[in-house]
Amino acid sequence: MTPRQQRAYVLDTNVLLYDPRAIYVFNEHDVIIPMTVIEEVDRFKKDVNETGRNARTVSRYLDELRLKGSLKEGVRLEGGGLLRVDYGPADGKEEISWGPDSADNRILATAMRWDKKPMHACLITRDTNMRLKSDALGVPAEDYQNAHIEVDEQYTGMVQRTVTAQTIDSLYANGSVPLDGYEDLFPHQFLLLVAEDSNGKTAMARVDHRRGKVRLVGRHKEGVWGIFARNKEQLFALDLLLDDSVQLVTINGVAGTGKTLLAIAAGLKQVADDARYRKLLVSRPIFPLGRDIGFLPGDIEQKLNPWMKPIFDNLELLFSTRQERNGHRSPEPEYQYLLDQKIIEVEPLTYIRGRSIPKQFLVVDEAQNLTPHEVKTVLTRAGEGTKVVMTGDPYQIDNPYVDALSNGLTYTIERFKRSEVSGHITLRKGERSELAELAAELL
Repeated sequence: MTPRQQRAYVLDTNVLLYDPRAIYVFNEHDVIIPMTVIEEVDRFKKDVNETGRNARTVSRYLDELRLKGSLKEGVRLEGGGLLRVDYGPADGKEEISWGPDSADNRILATAMRWDKKPMHACLITRDTNMRLKSDALGVPAEDYQNAHIEVDEQYTGMVQRTVTAQTIDSLYANGSVPLDGYEDLFPHQFLLLVAEDSNGKTAMARVDHRRGKVRLVGRHKEGVWGIFARNKEQLFALDLLLDDSVQLVTINGVAGTGKTLLAIAAGLKQVADDARYRKLLVSRPIFPLGRDIGFLPGDIEQKLNPWMKPIFDNLELLFSTRQERNGHRSPEPEYQYLLDQKIIEVEPLTYIRGRSIPKQFLVVDEAQNLTPHEVKTVLTRAGEGTKVVMTGDPYQIDNPYVDALSNGLTYTIERFKRSEVSGHITLRKGERSELAELAAELL
């Protein structure tokens, strides 16, 4: 067998700011960090956001390695490779003939210089244009693979199986059937059972590994705060949202499928009606769509109102629907008294670090804009008796540092699909309006 050729991996700044531990994942290969990257990391370290924290972590890791040897000559990593900080050629100037003397171009020049050595180099960057320029200059370039979770086809939380008519009859009669034959399915995965020997006979069920059963999914005919499931996926979502034993629920789907509305409706039922939780906490990351309008006037509540407006829209819809069913309408938002009494809290995720959130129904909206590390921060805030619901659309991302396969929501779905305390469902059919569904499909 031909021995694996050792390579030198030149890391771009955006890789380290995304994952500070990237310096440790290349096993026996050498890791090269251009001095330009150190300078760029230094500029970010005072930021109070996730990027700033990662920049400080990178500096701390490199300082720990410095104590073990020379960063110039190379410090041995656990995988066998060497980590070096490269400061450029002897005259202090890189050969840059294709553009201005920018940070990106100096990093590219470093990759070119290392590619000329006996050990071939590869530039690792999350910047698409950097990969294009590197390839044009004849230097191999790759995206940071550890940023992407490996999925053949994203887990949807539902599967269809063909069974006998007797199995479906038994499921309806007893409310459950033995798990035999379904052991390969994930915990809390939903089943659409179709009878092979009877025309049109179907049943909807959910895997329950703890009890060794497949149990029938109820239809919630009474609705949840005036909201009724309009398709089987929404019905499955309500089944997870109203089950106390499922501590983490992830729901993804395109715009208009009802992700946030269902989550808030289920939260209101269990907080305001059933008193299972102390409060409903709805939170979302702050990312503008398109160009930011800049600073906003007013106190913190007034500043946050535009960002939290989608949440208030859903609350208004839920309360107005309930009022209409009761035969009256109020000119004032009925949910205001719940906000005043702190039964409902709406806030950004910015201030969640360091908190402990016990006995609450926590909805994290637009979770696709979170990094895996930010999701970890959120989930580790959950105290005893708290249920966490994460909703979002992995293909509608405003955060420039994540994509459809590296965002926190996708990461959580894949990592938790084997867990007994979590459940997932993908909503497919838009229910906001005919126009919204058509736009999601055509555009």
